[in-house]
Amino acid sequence: MKRNLLAIAIPALLVAAGANASIEVWNKDGNKVDFYGRVKAANNITDRGQDGEGDDTSARLGMSGQTQITDSVTGYGRWEYEAKAGKNSNNEVRYAFAGLNFGDAGSFDYGRNDGVLKAITAYTDVLPQFGGDAANNAWNVLSARTKAVATYRNNNFFGLTDDVSFAVQYADNGDNSNSADSIRGGSREAYGANAQWHIFDTGLTAGAGYAQSTSKDHRHSTWTGGLKYDNYNLYLGANYFQSKLKRRVDLESAVTGEILKTLDQKVRGFELVAQYGIDLEVGRLTPSIAYVQHKVKVDSAHFEDDWYYYHYRGVNSPLAKYVSVGATYDLNKNFSAIVEYKFNLLDRKDIGAANNTKVQRDRHLNKPGTKDVLGVGLIYQF
Repeated sequence: MKRNLLAIAIPALLVAAGANASIEVWNKDGNKVDFYGRVKAANNITDRGQDGEGDDTSARLGMSGQTQITDSVTGYGRWEYEAKAGKNSNNEVRYAFAGLNFGDAGSFDYGRNDGVLKAITAYTDVLPQFGGDAANNAWNVLSARTKAVATYRNNNFFGLTDDVSFAVQYADNGDNSNSADSIRGGSREAYGANAQWHIFDTGLTAGAGYAQSTSKDHRHSTWTGGLKYDNYNLYLGANYFQSKLKRRVDLESAVTGEILKTLDQKVRGFELVAQYGIDLEVGRLTPSIAYVQHKVKVDSAHFEDDWYYYHYRGVNSPLAKYVSVGATYDLNKNFSAIVEYKFNLLDRKDIGAANNTKVQRDRHLNKPGTKDVLGVGLIYQF
């Protein structure tokens, strides 16, 4: 009986992931409700023409709850809201889902939740201020927070071992991002899965995942693999992904009418991070260093007949490329100070530089998207 209760309680508590010091406001007769929140006062100091420059202050408030239905079944839910308080005042419901946990048989939930690949890309999404490039973007399938997702998880492989976990997910017209997916042209249904192996008691975890989205004109797939080591105050994380998008291009010929051609677009990337926690007389200091590189490749294509000629030159250009050096100083479990310097390695001709440029400074195309960034901030959380 105790073993079954643990199998129910542990996954349900994971619903409150990200809440480092939640406040329990109700715990009676098998019902439990926790509230958690965070206020982050931060600023990104860089060229004023670069995207993301300036105030990055935000506040989050969330709730997680669970209710005991039977000895082996627990209901749970989570809701989280974020309000931007800086120059970007957009608000967002980050999470809103509910589900049932069946102990060793796993759990099932539905709503707005993390894409199934984020469990793997999160291995390197641990930087003090920046990072998360592989986890939050429009070119990976089911890696960002996604609406309308049904997810089945099993955290102990049907009670056989706590070292193996897996998840499968279906997105009913999920958006896979915080805004419209700029690559796939809008929301589309998708499905994916992941598996993780916590390698005995070594502190090493290996994970992999695959997700795919299809429609009449698109076939978009992503696979990713990662490793992380978390033991003896040392954290090491590595992640590699590849996304492939096949798009049907319709070109109208003056003679034959419609011409159909498929363009292949690939995005490959890897991320590496290392951190080490140092206990001080007051608090804990965690220095961090990371390297991130993502590159897009689009093959060239030719379309022609007697009346029509079209040529598209291929591209092979970085989307993101930087070295990060920073630190987090946790004064206690509720208050932290962060600092991070991003050495931007993009060239002005790179696609990533154009994407990072908000305001062009001069006619020579010296894009501000190539500038370094210093991020500083204070975080209060409960």
